[in-house]
Amino acid sequence: MSITAETVKQLRERTGAGMMECKKALIETGGDLDAAAELMRKQGLAKADKKATRIAAEGVIAIARAADGKAAAMAEVNCETDFVAREQDFRAFSQAVAERAVAERPANLEALLTAKLDTETVEERRRSLVAKIGENIGVRRFARLEAPGHLGAYLHGTRIGALIALKGGAAELAHDLAMHVAASNPRYLSTREVPKDVMDKEREILTQQAQGEGKPPEIVAKMVEGRLRKALGEITLLGQPFVKDPDTTVEKLLKGAGAEVVAFERFEVGAGIEKKQEDFVAEVMAQVKGSSGPAKA
Repeated sequence: MSITAETVKQLRERTGAGMMECKKALIETGGDLDAAAELMRKQGLAKADKKATRIAAEGVIAIARAADGKAAAMAEVNCETDFVAREQDFRAFSQAVAERAVAERPANLEALLTAKLDTETVEERRRSLVAKIGENIGVRRFARLEAPGHLGAYLHGTRIGALIALKGGAAELAHDLAMHVAASNPRYLSTREVPKDVMDKEREILTQQAQGEGKPPEIVAKMVEGRLRKALGEITLLGQPFVKDPDTTVEKLLKGAGAEVVAFERFEVGAGIEKKQEDFVAEVMAQVKGSSGPAKA
């Protein structure tokens, strides 16, 4: 059977696969372009599954806003290398994932992966991209916020993103606070949200430190409470010094603007993912030993 160069070109554009793979698929399907594309998608699924065990700790954070500006979504999409993280198709896919997240309002990650991107789902597009690029790619997480007032969004490069929803205030304040969240990485909104076990552990550590300074018990108690307030201020958004004016806390800034933080989210690429540390010297030595075989007499 004769397969034309134009048909091979069309299939390459649809699948992103190599010329020989496209030609082989067309031969197997009798020149049917749609059937060949489906066959290659299935082959791409197998390739994607084989790569799924690789650690993907690089990637990008993508943010998309709703048309009315009252909602936004942020997604972390991972790959194996920073080279692929700069690749155009990977970034386009990441942005499309964020756009689906804000438009579809998925309840969880599983729902997002089944959302449609044109004629295929997010998961199908992901697997096709794995087959094309040759790296493990994963949609790790997403967050979607709606604001009764203003919604701030900030991207620091492509590796750190932040969203913040305000009640009251102004658009500029929302943007500045999103930038603050990206820079200062608060873990909680206020001290009321700090879990009791986290509070107890911090108090225990500070007590041991103060006791080690040889102070009387009553002084130790006062020192611990003072240091605890400072420590909590460092991990809570409201207690942190505002990045653009360190003499003012975020709480005071919000009160002055008549605003309230409804919710915030911060993503950083690879946060919490244990990256594989390669020992190239040991790897090379192991290969040398393995290839040398037993010593000859």
